[in-house]
Amino acid sequence: MIFYFSGTGNTRWVAQQIAEAIGEKLLYIPDLIRNEQYEFTLQEEERLGFCFPTHGWQPPRIVRDFISRMKVHKATFCWALTTCGDNMGEAMTILNRDLAKSEGLRSAEGEPLQAETQFSVIMPESYVCLPFMKTDPEDKEHWKIENAKHQMHHIISVIKDRKRGIVELEKGATPRLYSYVIGGYFNAKMITDKKFMVDAEKCISCGKCAKICPVDNIKGTPPEWLHNGRCTCCLACYHYCPTHAINYGSITRKRDQYYFNRRGDQK
Repeated sequence: MIFYFSGTGNTRWVAQQIAEAIGEKLLYIPDLIRNEQYEFTLQEEERLGFCFPTHGWQPPRIVRDFISRMKVHKATFCWALTTCGDNMGEAMTILNRDLAKSEGLRSAEGEPLQAETQFSVIMPESYVCLPFMKTDPEDKEHWKIENAKHQMHHIISVIKDRKRGIVELEKGATPRLYSYVIGGYFNAKMITDKKFMVDAEKCISCGKCAKICPVDNIKGTPPEWLHNGRCTCCLACYHYCPTHAINYGSITRKRDQYYFNRRGDQK
């Protein structure tokens, strides 16, 4: 089984490549949460994988909350992969701590579960809500995706063969600072839907933002955010809006939009 979360499609694409290559189930975490499905039974020798984007140099809150409720026993091989625009800090260390703390997750030997094999894959940037954060130019998007395609061949081979102890992570220069100081503040204070706004004159009432929101945090047209604490700031509503009617405060008004294969040239 492969459990994944994705906002703008980068992680979905990576997870789909792996699932198709090794012939295992691909399970979307928001759908499982909607259905209150947290308990799973692995087939004999079935691999257990987690794919998620890095949010503020940590796993997204929705992924961490889901893991805390999961029940999977007798996992024989566990792996994890995170996508990131540049680097991922200590996101995998945090993931493994969450796995170890979850009483419902155990290895085949009855020990706390750990992702023994870990990867990071650099993909086009989608977070645009800070002064220094922008989407990548088109040529850089292509460069990152082509590199990711080459990397995927290796990653799939490792996972297919259940190779343990493979750790290939782009942590950055100061990973602890990124994840525990900057990322700690970011995830505690800046994951909010309160700054989202819509330009009613640009909104065409297509409802795409509500449909694409992974946590069902948007209703109506023009859209209204529910302020229910579920928002992950994945920015899917912003990036998928066909008229750029949605913004996160004023900072994104002059920023570009990105989601995987937006122009039809990324597959």
